[in-house]
Order: sequence, then C-alpha cells, then structure tokens
Amino acid sequence: MSALLETRGVWQRFGGLIANSDVSISVGRGEIVGLIGPNGAGKSTLFNLIAGVLPPTQGSIRFDGEDVTHMPAAERCQRGIGRTFQVVKSFETMTVIDNVIVGALVRNTVMREARRKAHEVLEFTGLAARADVLASDLVPAEKRRLEVARALATEPKLLLLDEVLTGLTPTEAQTGVALVRKVRDAGITVLMVEHVMEIVMPLVDRAIVLDLGKVLVEGKPADVVRDPKVIKAYLGDRHAVGA
Repeated sequence: MSALLETRGVWQRFGGLIANSDVSISVGRGEIVGLIGPNGAGKSTLFNLIAGVLPPTQGSIRFDGEDVTHMPAAERCQRGIGRTFQVVKSFETMTVIDNVIVGALVRNTVMREARRKAHEVLEFTGLAARADVLASDLVPAEKRRLEVARALATEPKLLLLDEVLTGLTPTEAQTGVALVRKVRDAGITVLMVEHVMEIVMPLVDRAIVLDLGKVLVEGKPADVVRDPKVIKAYLGDRHAVGA
C-alpha cells in the first residue's frame, strides 16, 4: 500500500516546550488510522502540522508524493487535506447548507455547483433534512456531523477527524462509526484522533500511540491495546486484565 501521508522526523517546539519529538508516521491510501494517546501527548499539534496551521520546527511532511512542509493550510486543502476541529467551528448564524457551501467553494467557484455539491454531501452525511436549519439549532451530535460534512465538501483525499466521536451517546457514536466507514468506502483516507477506545479500536486499521510528543508504538489495534507501554502510559490497568 502506497503512503498518502508521511511525516519524517517532525519536531515542533514552542519555546522550551517540545510538543512533537522526531515523529515519523505514514498513512496508506484507503486506511483508517487512529492517532491516540493521553492529553498533552502532541496529537492536536501534529494534526495542525499536517493541516498546515503552522510549519514544523524541524522535519518534513509529504502528501500525495509532494513536499508540503511549508505549504499554507489553504493550499493543502486544495491539494486534498480536509479536517474537522475538536472544538466545533460551525458558522452558527448560517444555515446547515450554507455552512457546507463554504467548504464546497474550495473546489467549485460557481455558486450553483457549490450548492449542488453541498446538497450531495448533506445526503451522504444524513443531514439533508436539516439543510435549512441554523447551525446554532443543531444538537451536539449533528454539529459534529456538520463538521464532517463541511470538510467532505472540500473533496479531500485525506480527512483528519479530531475527536468526532467524543461526547456522543452510544447510539450516536455508532452512527458516527458508520459514517467514518462510509467515508473510507468512498475512497477517502482517514486519520482520526479519538479517546473512546472501545469505539475507535474496532474501527481503525492501525493505531499510532503518541506519548510526551513521541511515537510510543504503532500497529494493529489488538496488539496496541495489549502493549505494556501503552497500558502504562495511557490505557490503565483495566485494559491489562485478560491481555
């Protein structure tokens, strides 16, 4: 499987704080990869580096065979990197459809085409019936789905999902899982940060664990959750029982 995304020896320093330390990961085309780890492990910083919010202090990032290390976020989005945000960033005073049109305008400069794409994405994400509702009137689970819809409207090759399943009820989370699988089935590669291990581990093809800014371990989910280093750093003793 060829790599769609690669980070090579990536460091990110904020003064004396090292948020990412020599991080080298790859994400293959068509994979769902989980990026997990305790709070403060450097997951959000790495997402921001991949999305182009800021350049790394050191190291390189390649996407779809191209060095994008110093490419700004807008250009990376044009290249095919879409993302959601841990803290929902919907335009509250705009309707659901208009929120998604904002994403669609990345590729469709004609409003008619952008609206058509937005309607298509709302059907895909199960939000079509809420198209004319203000974003501020959505329930939390719908707002998370709107984040995904707006990112999908940019027509990404790689979708970065930042805790889209966190804070949902079990039923809502399972609906979210089904949507992530549907996204992958549509040919979009997924890299996701998630904390709900019971939900995310059956979903991902591989898991990468960050701790203190470094890659602690990576591999198949069943192997990762049994790794003593991961149990000690993140999962806790309850995951060690029966391992």
